[in-house]
Amino acid sequence: MPFSKLGLSNPMLEGVKAMGYVEPTPIQLRAIPLILDGRDVIGSAQTGTGKTAAFALPILSQIGQHNPHPRVLILEPTRELAAQVETAIRDFARFTNLRTVVLFGGVGYGRQIDALKSGVDVIVATPGRLLDHLHQGTCRLDRIQFLVLDEADRMLDMGFLPDVRRIVERCPRNRHTSLFSATVPPEIETLIRWAMRNPETVEIGARRSPKESVKHVIYPVSESQKTDLALELLKRMNYDSVIVFCRTKHGADRVAHLLKRHNHSVAVLHSNRTQREREQALRGFRDGRYEVLVATDIAARGLDIADVSHVVNYDVPQHPEDYVHRIGRTGRMEAAGDALTIMVAEDARHVNAIERFIGQKIPRVKIEKFDYKYTALFEEGKPGQPGGFARARGARVRGGYFFGPARRRR
Repeated sequence: MPFSKLGLSNPMLEGVKAMGYVEPTPIQLRAIPLILDGRDVIGSAQTGTGKTAAFALPILSQIGQHNPHPRVLILEPTRELAAQVETAIRDFARFTNLRTVVLFGGVGYGRQIDALKSGVDVIVATPGRLLDHLHQGTCRLDRIQFLVLDEADRMLDMGFLPDVRRIVERCPRNRHTSLFSATVPPEIETLIRWAMRNPETVEIGARRSPKESVKHVIYPVSESQKTDLALELLKRMNYDSVIVFCRTKHGADRVAHLLKRHNHSVAVLHSNRTQREREQALRGFRDGRYEVLVATDIAARGLDIADVSHVVNYDVPQHPEDYVHRIGRTGRMEAAGDALTIMVAEDARHVNAIERFIGQKIPRVKIEKFDYKYTALFEEGKPGQPGGFARARGARVRGGYFFGPARRRR
């Protein structure tokens, strides 16, 4: 079904056409008619499936022309997601006179206050900065008609749920609410019952399953050799661009420094970086100026980073959902991708939890001609047993042999 059959306004159809969209994705196909019909919606779909357009297009279609009072509020967990969604809103609404503002921390208040004073239709915001504006009286939400809680489970993980509740209380009760979340833990279910009216659930694909286009393996190693193995993997694999995920901000800085000392072009992304530094890192990685992006889980969800050939989990994530989101950064839009996870002994219980969550055993692999030190992890992966080690020789990975010549594709 083409977009023209979904009931969107003509300006939105023109915006979709200008952006090169041809047919709606499954999440768009199912969510857009529900939102146009006034139904509250809970949406779940994997990263890269077009969730932003699924809620933005029908909402923008309904608010019509510019009005000086904000009528749409979209909450995002991070600055990067807020900026990305605000850009998408501007693109969709390019053939209207609607105005949008993005509110997040790490930058001054001046431009944000000026935009709010001049009158905006759509606010895209992170909870903390929006609460600051509400407390200062520079923003009001009493005329909000459409509320979107995007990446709700991520906002829960980051401790934003109490802030979200305070913000929702400032919005009119008679409004439309959409919530998008990869998972729905009990705390989110409580929020749904409190904030939404008989919502319709739209779930596309299995939330627990990694993409079939992504090949993922685990590399067990002793703690003392973890950095050596990471460097060796980067040295041997053929890649176009790599995201290296670390558990902490300090760890990301340390790994980035290590890679730079070994002549890799590296950008760093985590919440302690300034907004300008984060924007430069993302822009440089997208443009190919940096071949490696070292990041915390801030980059695991939602960010529009295309053509990532490999993901390396330098640290095993502590939450199984984050594993699925991390490796979903490669293999986007059904392209092939590879995800490598480095595992030390203390990671065993987290890996077991991931395997239970996704319902499959992840192959363990050792690379040839690497001088391994003994670790008990090698005992549990003896050949012929479940989870045994794959032979490194000739182990084929899309885009080249991990264990072949040390040559990078550019």
